[in-house]
Formats: sequence, structure tokens, C-alpha cells
Amino acid sequence: MKNMSVETTYRVLARKYRPQNFSDLIGQEAMVRTLTNAFETGRIAQAWMLTGIRGVGKTTTARILARALNYKTKDIDQPTTVLNTLGEHCTQIIEGRHIDVIEMDAASHTGIDDIREIIEQIRYRPISARYKVYIIDEVHMLSTQAFNGLLKTLEEPPPHVKFIFATTEIRKVPITILSRCQRFDLRRIESTALVAHLRQIAKYENVEVEDQALFMIARAAEGSARDALSIFDQAIAHSNCNVSAVAVRTMLGLADQARIIDLFEFIMKGNVVNALHELRSQYDAGADPLTILTELADFNHLVTRLRFTPEKVEDLSLTENERLRSLDFSQKLSVPVLSRNWQMLLKGLQEVSQTTRPLQAAEMLLIRLAHTADLPTLDEALKKLEQEKTSLTIVENSSHQKSTNANNTTKIAVVDAHPFLCVSNTPTNQADLKTPSKNQLNHSLQSEDSLKVQTTKSTQLPEIKDVLEMSPSVARSENIVNLPLPSTQTTKEIIEPKTIVIDSLHDIIKLAEQYNEISFKLLVKEFVHPVSFEPGHITLRLAKDAPRSLASDIKKTLSQWTGKRWTITFVNEGGGPTLQEESVAIQKKLFSNAEADPDIAKILNYFPEAKIVDIRLNKQENDLDLLPNTFKNADTFKNESDINDE
Repeated sequence: MKNMSVETTYRVLARKYRPQNFSDLIGQEAMVRTLTNAFETGRIAQAWMLTGIRGVGKTTTARILARALNYKTKDIDQPTTVLNTLGEHCTQIIEGRHIDVIEMDAASHTGIDDIREIIEQIRYRPISARYKVYIIDEVHMLSTQAFNGLLKTLEEPPPHVKFIFATTEIRKVPITILSRCQRFDLRRIESTALVAHLRQIAKYENVEVEDQALFMIARAAEGSARDALSIFDQAIAHSNCNVSAVAVRTMLGLADQARIIDLFEFIMKGNVVNALHELRSQYDAGADPLTILTELADFNHLVTRLRFTPEKVEDLSLTENERLRSLDFSQKLSVPVLSRNWQMLLKGLQEVSQTTRPLQAAEMLLIRLAHTADLPTLDEALKKLEQEKTSLTIVENSSHQKSTNANNTTKIAVVDAHPFLCVSNTPTNQADLKTPSKNQLNHSLQSEDSLKVQTTKSTQLPEIKDVLEMSPSVARSENIVNLPLPSTQTTKEIIEPKTIVIDSLHDIIKLAEQYNEISFKLLVKEFVHPVSFEPGHITLRLAKDAPRSLASDIKKTLSQWTGKRWTITFVNEGGGPTLQEESVAIQKKLFSNAEADPDIAKILNYFPEAKIVDIRLNKQENDLDLLPNTFKNADTFKNESDINDE
């Protein structure tokens, strides 16, 4: 019976060590400072809205606030945040049984009738306390009618009434309610503060606990003090008052962090066999596949952060092994690789959480991660492709240059006294050199100043028949050197650059395809009506729903592509159909012709539910939008039947 009494009177740590005053609250210094200053200056609000995740102290803060409003001792009879001793109403408020402090759970009291009951009660003054305090928890669960019924009372409550609301989903509370309250966002409690709090409670409970176990509990609590105390309470019972890291890891189904890092290393090295073996070993040891992948993603995130914030390595929650190895990974792995891993892990976590075979799904994810570890990132692949294209271009140009040099080589005779140029299109040897006559020399001297290189539009370079006179003494074979001449094709391109002719919208579309401007191509097809095309001048009409920037884009783009300025005029009426309308018209005509065909009509009659879905011609263009129906002027535009008859 004695043991049974002990069991029934035991209180869990989350209730036993619940804060009783503002000094006991951890991690909410900003809120405590604001309330303290408000109470000291007499600027006490009529309503407060407390929001935050579960277990950060919303309801606890509401009770402490109700206690501060009604605090009364032999020496103090006014609202205060200094609650060193228990006042007349403190015990009843802490235990939740004070007649003037009413707590209501909005999750189970959501209707307008519950709010109407509150409105009827606030007319009466408090029975024993200074203020009648209403604490409404999970206020976001109230119905719309309940919120509307509370608006007027909340805006102008009686002076003896105070409202304290608590919610975990502040976005669901109407803005009209929020505007009438003083809002406090309770923060997540940092891991270091939670560890210090748990260590202090361990001393009170005479429990031996390892620091690493406390950090595991704080990490699992995710900033919630109540969650941390509940896990710690469970760990004490699991370990029989001697809490170790191994016991906490086993209890929570966590994987050994050192083994998580080993798994990460196997993946980054592309070692699929060892990665799968490590995953199976952790699974056999009791670790959940989803938990393993979650911790793997957390470590990937840690490594990525260390690339930008190296001071994170000094976090006390990290072991020495985690610090050294994570810092080493952050220096070796690039951000694109880590980002790719992060995205794949997030996708894999979703798959594992939804499948009935989590281990197999986790193994498939590790295989994908290890396989992509050796693959280049998108940026690296593009750079490598660009380098290969550049190298290939250089090789082709070099090969072409050598071929050109071999086919277009001439001889130059170096003259000692008078360096006259001797040029010939055909190979020349020493035997071909003859001593010029006196008349030839005079003729050469007279034409020396007017010597020019002329080009023609013929397919071959003209032969230079006039050979400059030189001294016989310099006609030596060792003075003959080779000089490459430009090829015929190159010379033509330099003298007559290729001009781009635009006679229709199809020419613009072809240019867009050459420059890979897909969006520009689609805009021209859909919104541009051709009016006229003349050399250097284009007249177009834009559709009413065309983008505003399309006109300027056409002018700018054509100038860039052709290298010359175009005069482009936009009119409000006239012109032919757009390329898209032309394509649709042709398709309709093809369908109507097909339906009128006797053979096809027989097939359709034989199969009543059949219909023509697509038509393909044997000699059809690859793209129906680029059929050879160009319209240079609106006057020459043919009607739909003429187009299709052609």
C-alpha cells in the first residue's frame, strides 16, 4: 500500500518543475523584460496574445501573469512581477482552482454559446481577487461567430477584466482580434539553455547523467522545455537513475552520430557496398531508417553551414569527432554537391515516410546518393562541355589553316638591292627565273608606285602577270621563302560579307531558332501580324493582348542579329494572320478535306464513334508553323481557301 501511495502521488518532471514566477522562465527574457517594465510603469494592457510552439511556456506564462495581476501579501497589494513569496491567491492560481481566474480550452469550447457565457459573466466584479482573468488556450480553434462575439467585449472590456490568449497557430487568429491584444512571441529555447536546465533538475533528482545524453535530449526536444523534461523523465526510468548517451540513443531510436558521419563519408566516396552495410547495421541495432536519413540530412546541413559560418564548429552540442570531421568535409565538398545531396535527401525522406517498406526505400536513396557523388554538378558539366567545344573548334581551325596554307603557298624572292615582289599562283623553281630585259625593267619601275592588289568576283584569284624586275645576282634558291595567301573563299567573305535578308515572318523565326531564342519565337508566332517587308523597312501589327515590350524587343533583337538598323513600323489595323492563326487555318482545312474524302467518310460511317485526331502528310514540313506561305504585303495575302488549295 505504501508503494502504491508513492506511485499515485508521483508527479512527472514537466509538472513538478513548472515555473512559478517570471524568474523561473528560461529563454523568454525579452517578454519578461517587457512585462516587468509595463507593470512598473502602470501600463498594463487589457489583453495579451501568447504564441509559440508547444512546450515553450504559453499556459505557464498565462498563469504567472494572472498571479502577478492579483498578487497580494501583507506588504504588497498591487500588480507586480516580483513574486518572491506566495501571496493570498498564488496557490489557488498555480493549481488552477481560483474562482476569479477562469481557464477555458477553446479546442473543446468553440461555439458562440461559450463566448456568450463569458460575456455575461464579465459584468460582475471579481469575488476575492483584484482582476477577473480569463485564460483561453488554443484560441485559434474558436469559430468565426465566437470571434465576432468577442470583438466588442475585447475592445472595451470592464476595468476589472483581463484576457490572456494562447495559441500555437497565430495565423489562424483574425487580425481584428490581434489588433486588440498585446502580442508576445515565445521563442524556442536554445539547446544550451535546455541542457543547463536539465542538468540542474538532475541534481535535484539525484540522477547521474552524461553531458552527451543531455545534448541528445535537448536536440530531440527541438526547443520545447516540456518535451525535454518528458524525454528526460523517460530516460531516468529507462536507465534506472544513471542516464548514459547509449541509453538515450537506444530509447529514442537514434543512430550513433559517429556512424552517421561514417555513412556520410561512404556516400561521398561513392562506396555503395559499405554505405548499404552501414545502413543495415544501424537498422539491426534498432535505429529507424527515417531517423537515420533525418540525421544524415542534419549532418549535411551542418557541413554546408560550416562553409560560410566556421564559428558554428564551436557549438557545445557537437562532439569532438563531429567538429573535426564536419569541418574537414566542409573544406573538401563544394556547395553545389552539398545542395544536391540536400535536395535528394529531402525527396528521399518524403518517400521513406510514405512507403510501407522504409528500409528498402532508404537503401535505394543511398544508392542514388552514392551514384551521383561521382557525377559533376550542372555548372561543372556545362563548363566541361564548353571547354570541349572550344578545343574542338581550335583543332578544326588549325586543321583548316594547315590545309589552306598548303594550297595557297607562293614564292617570294628576297632582293638585295631592290626588294621587288615576285608573286605567282603556281609553284616556281629556280630554273623558271629569267633575267628581265631592259624594257621590262623600265615598265616595272614606272608602275611601282601604282601597284595595287585588285580582287574580282570570280571564283579564283587573278594571276599577277607583271613580274617586278630584279637583279640577276639575287636569283638564288636560298632566298626563296613561302608566303601563304588568303583563300578565295576567305577573300570573298571579307570583301562581300553575307547579308541577312528578311522577307517574311518565317525569316525572323529562322533567326530565332538559330540563336535559340525560343520565347521570342513563340511571341512572334502568336502576336505578330505581317503587313509588309521591304529592304531595311518592316511594317507589322501587334495583337491587342501582345506584351508591351514586344515592339522594342523586335527592333533590338533584329539589330543585334543582322548587324544593321531596321526601320520597323507598327500599325493598328491591316496585315495578314499570325503564324499561329495560319497554322490553325491550315489544320482546319486539312481536317475538312479529310472528312470530305470518300474513303475516309466510309471509315467514319463504319465506325460511328471514330473521329479524326491527327493528319500527317507524306511531304509535310517538319513544323506546320513554317509552311512556305510568306506574306510580303497585306495586299498579296491570300484567303484561307487559296492557301489550302495550294
